[in-house]
Amino acid sequence: MRVVISGATGFIGSALLAALQTAGHDVVALSRSGQPGTVRWDPVARTTEIDGQVDAIIHLAGETIGGRWTARKKRALIDSRVDGTSTMAQLAVEKQVSHFLSGSAIGYYGSRGDTVLLETAAPGDGFLADLTGMWESAVRPAVDAGIPTAFGRTALVLDGVGGSFPRMLLPYKFGLGGPIGSGKQWWSWITLRDEVRAIMHVVDRGITGPVNLCAPEPIRNADFAKALGRAMHRPAWFPAPGFGLKLLLGSEFADEVLLASQRVIPRVLAETGFEYLDAELPAALSRILGS
Repeated sequence: MRVVISGATGFIGSALLAALQTAGHDVVALSRSGQPGTVRWDPVARTTEIDGQVDAIIHLAGETIGGRWTARKKRALIDSRVDGTSTMAQLAVEKQVSHFLSGSAIGYYGSRGDTVLLETAAPGDGFLADLTGMWESAVRPAVDAGIPTAFGRTALVLDGVGGSFPRMLLPYKFGLGGPIGSGKQWWSWITLRDEVRAIMHVVDRGITGPVNLCAPEPIRNADFAKALGRAMHRPAWFPAPGFGLKLLLGSEFADEVLLASQRVIPRVLAETGFEYLDAELPAALSRILGS
């Protein structure tokens, strides 16, 4: 199968690229610079330079969420997702691909307390929910053209060498780890290797519609902190107050990312027979950290 990946040089994309190649697929990696080993694309001009048949497209590119959400940052987040997704949707229609998976995020659901969130849940409130809604709406041309399309709503991805998780470890190394805010908020998570396997599962099975890419058991933040402390053999009682995070990172980012409660359940993966390698957080953390 010939697969096109946008964001192929990123945290998730690079791991997915290697896994697809190992599985024997012909993978086309896109980059805006057209660096060696990649094919150039321009999400602003909505152009690509791909010749020949394409069987599947996996779209993962987009401005990183992290950082204070200034007006400029918000604009970059919106533009990168809408322009990039529109470009990939257009390519999916042009190539009449057999499957199109467009990356999304559980931010779609907003902060919902203890509510169990399946793929059928309504969108939430806030900038991140609005952003994710615009992101998914940009796929509409492919859906309208009858291209089998999935939205991969990804949770916090855990890995020892990439993404946001390594930055979370720093306070624990100094004995200053602990719950964030009240610690009562639900965190949904998935390991990098299961994220990659879940994406491949969705494409291989031709699954369409929203798919929650997360482990089967979300966990409260305070329990996440305890499990991480045990895996690192460090205390986990030092709380990070919500007001401090808001001052440091901005209220919107803190409220919608770190303090948000998202009890997300991957019903579609469960119903289609996906088998996790890392279903339980303590074992996953021990493996990642080598403890």
